[in-house]
Amino acid sequence: MEHERNGHDERNGHDDRNGREGRGPRELCLVTGPGGYIGGRLVPELLTAGYEVRCLARTPAHLRDHPWAGEVETVRGDVTDPGSLRPALRGVRVAYYLVHSMSSGRDFVERDRRAARTFAAEARAAGVRRIVYLGGLTPADVPDEDLSPHLSSRAEVGRILLASGVPTTVLRAAVVIGSGSASFEMLRYLTERLPVMVTPSWVSTRVQPIAVRDVLRYLVGSARMPDDVNRAFDIGGPDVLTYRQMMERYATVARLPRRLILPVPMLTPGLSSHWIGLVTPVPAALARPLAESLRHEVVCAEHDIAAYVPDPPGSPLGFDRALALALQRVRDAQVVTRWSSAATPGAPSDPLPTDPDWAGGSLYTDERRQPVEAPPDALWQVIEGIGGENGWYSFPLAWAVRGWFDRLVGGVGLRRGRRDATRLRVGDALDFWRVEEIQRGRMLRLRAEMRVPGLAWLEMYAEEDGQGRTHYRQRALFHPRGLAGHLYWWSVAPFHAVVFGGMARRIARTAEKRPR
Repeated sequence: MEHERNGHDERNGHDDRNGREGRGPRELCLVTGPGGYIGGRLVPELLTAGYEVRCLARTPAHLRDHPWAGEVETVRGDVTDPGSLRPALRGVRVAYYLVHSMSSGRDFVERDRRAARTFAAEARAAGVRRIVYLGGLTPADVPDEDLSPHLSSRAEVGRILLASGVPTTVLRAAVVIGSGSASFEMLRYLTERLPVMVTPSWVSTRVQPIAVRDVLRYLVGSARMPDDVNRAFDIGGPDVLTYRQMMERYATVARLPRRLILPVPMLTPGLSSHWIGLVTPVPAALARPLAESLRHEVVCAEHDIAAYVPDPPGSPLGFDRALALALQRVRDAQVVTRWSSAATPGAPSDPLPTDPDWAGGSLYTDERRQPVEAPPDALWQVIEGIGGENGWYSFPLAWAVRGWFDRLVGGVGLRRGRRDATRLRVGDALDFWRVEEIQRGRMLRLRAEMRVPGLAWLEMYAEEDGQGRTHYRQRALFHPRGLAGHLYWWSVAPFHAVVFGGMARRIARTAEKRPR
């Protein structure tokens, strides 16, 4: 087994700490999207390389539980808001642009275009020395209008940043392989769950995957490019494979029996995205752009990046080695960030209101209280371990049906699981919830991201009364949206005694059974 400190894991492995002496003031980097899959991994790599880091986040509280939170400056802002970008970019030498829309609909292209233009203009006005952008690898012989909307939008964002007047590095990657990445999770679940697969025709498309550690190495190294470099670079690993070969290689690395793969041409990207959504934790809304990006061959046309960011021995990492390292991290429960770390498109993001008459409407509650013959810390371990493989402690069929229904209407469903088996942090996705607040040892608040006609939260408390007795308190809250919201609450209210009441009792009993 290999650990992060030896440099042979998914991380960059780059360590520039010995070169800090005599460098003078540490240069400041701004990271946008620090709560996302790549951003959350890039921040510690930049710190290790000796940079100061400032994070731009719409909700800074979501970053507070990251191990590096105390080493960075965090500012509230949005890439579409010039007023928040100006102070965020002040004094910045290198700005990392790692935000993009994974939602669908007609407005995401214009939203991405407006955000890129705003960021480019403010970066130039602030005197930023370099912008670094991670985009998607596009085929050279396919015009933009024939690309998927998401790939076309990524390409346009790259062109906007290159024309900003600020020297820009655009890194173009295809499939990123690393523990928790959407591409890895899609590959993993399709291969593990389906010994016989009826697959769309894009499984025969050639792609050039890249390990996440190499992506991070190129991102960090791009900060040092000369000022006269303003261009895009293709980045990829040493292997060019069809998606079918990737699934076969995964089965070999994971020591699974040989898979039978049967391509079916009539499975369009839209249909295959729903198929992916049913089989894997990746929801159809995210699976669609991933599937659409595989319609065309995406193979690097050059490897010019090596002239500016030299490849150390053994790099770029081969596909099989990247898979093995990702699988080891999953098995060791050491997944640093996941595809679900970023906000889910279309999911509610409003915090729990402190005013019962918030927004002038109702706030329904279902509250349960249960005595627990166990110390509060034993109860807290059960609370913090909820969800994922541990389940929700009541009526599993009801939770499963609710998850399947959410999938059918385009939601995230119940299969996102947990980033870590025992510990949560603010901002983590947890099945069809997201962690909104944690008071360690006392309270966990989850915000619903399933499709409901309103906003919903679930709170769980480990409490101790004045006589030293432990109590479990649970509170479900729902703010209805319109008549549909009120009808929804009253239609499910008869089942609360079974679902929420059973949940409270079983959480208490589980805590009582834990070793003292």
